Amino acid sequence: MTASPSSRSDEALLALVARGDEGALGELYDRYGRLAYAIALRVVRDTGLAQDAVQEAFLAAWRTATNFEPTRGTAATWLLTLVHRRAVDIVRREQRRRSEPLPAGVPDAAGAADEDALIRDRRRSVQEALARLAPDQRQALELAYYGGLTQSELAERLGLPLGTVKSRMFAALARLRDLLGEPP
Repeated sequence: MTASPSSRSDEALLALVARGDEGALGELYDRYGRLAYAIALRVVRDTGLAQDAVQEAFLAAWRTATNFEPTRGTAATWLLTLVHRRAVDIVRREQRRRSEPLPAGVPDAAGAADEDALIRDRRRSVQEALARLAPDQRQALELAYYGGLTQSELAERLGLPLGTVKSRMFAALARLRDLLGEPP
């Protein structure tokens, strides 16, 4: 009988990731995603950039899991170090980007106001589309994206099987995409 993913050590999960096991990467994300986000947010001080740092770090973990050496530290330390490094890289990239002069022809502050209006319109469209979802689908998306809960945490909080939560989120995202008129 094989062990369930939740009973495996971080190192065992990372070894599975090195062999291309997406489920193992998902389990590592479930275990460390919130902590990784907190670390990244502390470094970059921007929610969007922190999310980018975590995503880039887990992608790097996927690509470089074979480089993990258990003799040099724990899997958690290795993974969270990837997050911290990505966050620092993002800060440096943003500092360079902000210190470079704008090229000729770049819109000025008036263009930024237009962009703000577009963002507000887009936010309103998304909120209207969310309101049109089935209540159970909307609840799952709001808890995941606004509440920062993982699918495992959602399942526990709602008292539902993990598969049900995943199905609701998949269906909700597909419906949201349809309502917003975005291609899949």
